[in-house]
Amino acid sequence: MKPVLEWDALARGHAILAAIPLSLRQAALQCPAARGAVLFRRGARPKYVLYVLSGEIRLSRHTAEGQPVILQRRSGGFIAEASMESKTYHCDIVAAEDSELLLFPSAAFRHALDDDSAFRAVWLSALAREIRRLRAQNERLHLHKASDRVLHYIEAEGQGGVVTLTQTRKAWAAELGISHEVLYRTLARLESSGALAVAGKTLTRTG
Repeated sequence: MKPVLEWDALARGHAILAAIPLSLRQAALQCPAARGAVLFRRGARPKYVLYVLSGEIRLSRHTAEGQPVILQRRSGGFIAEASMESKTYHCDIVAAEDSELLLFPSAAFRHALDDDSAFRAVWLSALAREIRRLRAQNERLHLHKASDRVLHYIEAEGQGGVVTLTQTRKAWAAELGISHEVLYRTLARLESSGALAVAGKTLTRTG
């Protein structure tokens, strides 16, 4: 018998899950993924819409030389959304660390979007936010200085010059396109110059 998921508890940490209609909740599966596990291979037929509850999941391809190229990483939220409209996965879906996911059968997800206008509106809003996030990230990666990338992130992802990180510093450094050593040095310089205040995971632009 499939275990019953505690949706009230899940929604407290992931607001978008509160909009999931009952029919889709009943079809969902909760799935652990150990670090390094390949959940789905490139070329496989998409059967599920994936939601990351914890950990980190990446979309990855490999160059001709065998080097991995990370196209998307997610520590919370939906990942590989575009696969809903594709016949195959275009990337490997890999757990970068021990993770917990929800798997929604693709057919059930489509039916829920067709039948539930409130859920459809929430889903479209989530996609619009992801597009804005990706645009900001693309702009950020074109900045040459690590300090400019850090400050851009605070302005783009925070409110009023304040942002609270929802990921580790190492994961954040990777998102910024710099090493975690460079990130630590950059934060220290910004803090010592009075441009930034760092309190745990909360960063405040002060200058």
